[in-house]
Amino acid sequence: MPHPPDAIIRRMKDSAKQLLPDAIFLSLLHRKEIGRFPKLLRPTTFNEKILLRSLRPDPRYGALTDKLAVRDYVREKIGDKFLVPLLSAPEVFTQAVFDALPDAFVMKANHGSSFVEVVRDKSERSFEQLQLLASRWMSTDFYRVARERHYRQIQPRIFFEHLLLDERGQIPADYKVHCFGGQSSKPKMFIVVISDRFSDHPRGDVYDAQWNHLDVGIGPYARSAAPEPPPHNLPLILETAATLAHDFNYVRVDLYAPNNDVYFGELTFTPGAGVVPMRPDCVDFEWGLLLP
Repeated sequence: MPHPPDAIIRRMKDSAKQLLPDAIFLSLLHRKEIGRFPKLLRPTTFNEKILLRSLRPDPRYGALTDKLAVRDYVREKIGDKFLVPLLSAPEVFTQAVFDALPDAFVMKANHGSSFVEVVRDKSERSFEQLQLLASRWMSTDFYRVARERHYRQIQPRIFFEHLLLDERGQIPADYKVHCFGGQSSKPKMFIVVISDRFSDHPRGDVYDAQWNHLDVGIGPYARSAAPEPPPHNLPLILETAATLAHDFNYVRVDLYAPNNDVYFGELTFTPGAGVVPMRPDCVDFEWGLLLP
């Protein structure tokens, strides 16, 4: 546990960081996480180009990053059946809203990453507990976390979805499909599969579109000792991702695929704000070649 003076110094440093211009803030964060300063004038790596997107977002990014507003885009592109059933999206989270929810559900916020709370048994949770968590999420300015400027366009809101479970009764894996050249007839795709997301030991495995297990690591996730077999509905996963990515030269399409179904998760245009370590480091440069 830090001594009080250490805690005060840390708070002062954090406060000082918040005063930095976005480009300097992200450049320092890139240096810390990746190990080098980004080339903002002539970006070459994947992370550098994503970082520039954070600073100069396409006007479309805000609405399509909003986890509630994007449902209209998905509905238009691929239909309602790919959307996780929406239980409630109240203007205000009240006791009455809580009482009307089913025994199991997922609470989310629309304006950032990691705002997810899985409730398997409502009898074990109280309205006050969830209200406190929701209030903390709603008061978080996600733009300030990593200076992804399109998040400033999103009005924070709490919503509730049906709890998806796989055939084992577990939270299904998250298929994060990186789609390059979506406007072409055959985009280049890499699938990052995040397994056991809510356990103490989540795993992250990278596959190409032919389900070859690549010797690649992204972010904090450890690779599995052995690759998982391809999901039975892999062609539908790839087709769904390609359809949703068609309007963009790059986007990450997150999907769930329990019980041979496919459900939409989110669209991410600036994964990790451009400060995500990639192992080996050459992958950062190789993926950078795929992104204009």
